[in-house]
Amino acid sequence: MILTVSTIPITSIGTFEIRDENLISIVDSYGREVPLPEDVNSIICSGPGALRLATYLQVTDRVIAVDDIESGREMFAARPYILAHPELKELPIFGEFRGKDNPELILSLEKRPQVIFKTFPESGYDGQELMDRTGIPVVTLAYGDLLSGREDLYGSLRLMGRILGVSDRAEEVIAFFDKTLAELEVLSSGSAGSPSSYIGGIAYKGTRGITSTEQQYPPFVFTKTNAVLEAAKTTRQIDISKEQILSWDPEIIFIDISSILSGDESNSIYELQHREYYQHLQAVHDGRVYGVLPYNLYTQNFGSILADAYYIGTIVHEENFSGIDPELKADEIYEFLLGEKVFSLVNEACRDLAFERLPL
Repeated sequence: MILTVSTIPITSIGTFEIRDENLISIVDSYGREVPLPEDVNSIICSGPGALRLATYLQVTDRVIAVDDIESGREMFAARPYILAHPELKELPIFGEFRGKDNPELILSLEKRPQVIFKTFPESGYDGQELMDRTGIPVVTLAYGDLLSGREDLYGSLRLMGRILGVSDRAEEVIAFFDKTLAELEVLSSGSAGSPSSYIGGIAYKGTRGITSTEQQYPPFVFTKTNAVLEAAKTTRQIDISKEQILSWDPEIIFIDISSILSGDESNSIYELQHREYYQHLQAVHDGRVYGVLPYNLYTQNFGSILADAYYIGTIVHEENFSGIDPELKADEIYEFLLGEKVFSLVNEACRDLAFERLPL
């Protein structure tokens, strides 16, 4: 028997109860009991990252509509999953990005979704309200991350996998993440240390300049990089002062290339080139400023995070990572997760500045 929402333990998430031959009930990531059809062949994915998870599970053929970020917001063009599956851009629109769904548009779709998967339900309509307004089952998912939120991420992949009948693929994706992180752990261990490093230009609800950084930047964590910013217990974007960067004076600076979309005078590369005070940084003086793939474009891009980790490893642990070609490794990751080698397309959207020493 499925427990009531108020008493559902975390171990019950994903539990099924068969009600009849055509209907099941599932406990979603937020502890809601949701009735579902047993065979789900048409879905929409609402909220940051929801469609990305569907592409990992190879169920894009069941997606019947998308939110408006997928079809026309060029500022976010460097999302690998949409570059691997450009056909998704041609689908009807069901609402605005960041979970601002339009129930009327959903109900007017030529083919109605059997299930709506929704991440970050605090944005726009929450799962229950959207279900009440549309009459369509809404399964809310905890997006998670590859650090402290890995259990949430894996739980959501398993939940989607069970609902869509692709549990084997969900386990393959989880095993791939674990294997890749284990390889990074081995490659990064036993080093004599790494140069002091800073990551700037981290996007957060839009693109930002060099003072936008991350308290626990996953590629730094996975490669045991000597970050000048002390890591917090959880991943969180913060804005710091230029004076703090100057005080740290890192030996190496990495720039999230999404920053170049901030505008000519507010992106990180322009700032390093034209703000006189940054010219005194040793990383700038020594030409040790490098571009990495966008990390947060419609929330975390897990494939790009892993690809960035391998590239950063080749810079901060050059000897340990000497056998790694970062571009080939990126394509290996993208091909497994998305079915296509899209590094060149992602890099083109980044003006071919990823995995390069930046021109200053």
